[in-house]
Amino acid sequence: MRGITERVELMEPTETGAAASYRTMTAFTPADEERRRGVRRMKLTATGLLLFVAVVYVLSKLAGSAGAGAWADYVSAAAEAGMVGALADWFAVTALFRHPLGLPIPHTAIIPTKKDQLGVSLGEFVGENFLSQDVVRQRLRAVGIGARLGAWLAEPEHADRVTAELATALRGALTVLRDSDVQAVVGEAITRRAGAREIAPGLGKMLEKVVADGGHKRAVDLVVSRAHDWLVLHGDNVMGAVQGGAPGWTPRFVDRKVGERVYRELLRFCAEMRDMPSHPARGAIDRFLTDFASDLQSDTETRARVERLKGEVLGRGEVQDLIASAWTAVRSMIVAAAEDERSELRTRLRSALLSLGTRMAGEPKMQEKVDSWLEGAAVHVVTTYRAEITSLITDTVAGWDAEHTTRKIEAHIGRDLQFIRINGTVVGSLAGLLIFTVSRAVGG
Repeated sequence: MRGITERVELMEPTETGAAASYRTMTAFTPADEERRRGVRRMKLTATGLLLFVAVVYVLSKLAGSAGAGAWADYVSAAAEAGMVGALADWFAVTALFRHPLGLPIPHTAIIPTKKDQLGVSLGEFVGENFLSQDVVRQRLRAVGIGARLGAWLAEPEHADRVTAELATALRGALTVLRDSDVQAVVGEAITRRAGAREIAPGLGKMLEKVVADGGHKRAVDLVVSRAHDWLVLHGDNVMGAVQGGAPGWTPRFVDRKVGERVYRELLRFCAEMRDMPSHPARGAIDRFLTDFASDLQSDTETRARVERLKGEVLGRGEVQDLIASAWTAVRSMIVAAAEDERSELRTRLRSALLSLGTRMAGEPKMQEKVDSWLEGAAVHVVTTYRAEITSLITDTVAGWDAEHTTRKIEAHIGRDLQFIRINGTVVGSLAGLLIFTVSRAVGG
């Protein structure tokens, strides 16, 4: 019933803010109530033992007064010392949690009155002994994470599990991201990067290498072949275009003859250029491309014109739409690959994990490198955020309610502390008996 009452009191609406939140989170659980019942039982046992030695003391004194013999003095001395030990330990245990008998004796009720100082001391202790650079490095080095992680990853079922988890995380991240935000970032990054760097020299070097290696010849072959095929299929259109551009005063048969002649010459030119690798026109194209590659790298006017063209192209809405559509396509492709267990993405990721695990498990240098990375990361976190970590302890303890915290701690350790009272009674009795015995022996 008392536990229920305490829970109701903890949820009183008069408390708001951090105090009410703390009391709600730290309300006594059934396990806490069981511990408190255990504490009460041990208190009764320790108090009962104190009363027992007090009764023994009184009876031994009465027996000694009635002439019972020397044994009564020994029992009386043991009981008296037991009472002293029991009372001293009762005072010490009680002083941890409250003022003994309600008296404001200095240096009592240590936990409720020194709660904040204890929190600061606990934070400093953790910071100095657990969050120091040397301790972190020694503990991580002793664990041997690199070797253990490698052996774990080298197991196929573990690699499958990690692959599935990474695929799920990747799919979730891509699902959460808004396409409009990513498209804006990607588009802005591409535009800024392209706008900040002159592209003409790079294009010139690339074109120069392509011409030197003869890589452009296949493109010329393709264009000439397609031009020849087009002329074969559209001869009437070519001749009609030539006739349509002739002066009105020329006879029609002359226009027709001229159109046929132009068509045949174009067809012959394309056929010769297609079939003759050493055709003069091909050499002219080589020289043009070589000169253009040089101008892209060294000619100021050509480079300026390329930059203006680049700006116009990047500024067009079609280009931005292309960037946006490219991201959408890439995202869909990645999501589909992450969902498919037999996709190339997941297959390669699984193989990479197995390979990494095998190397980490069998190569000491790899293990040392991984351990070094982990140690460096842990040390960086500890040294950078040690104050924040210890302040979490300090601030948390400072936010606790003193009375409630006292009862909570007493419920957890009070039972063991009652054994101190019992031990004090027993040890005090034995010590008193020993001292009395030695005194009698020495005094004769």
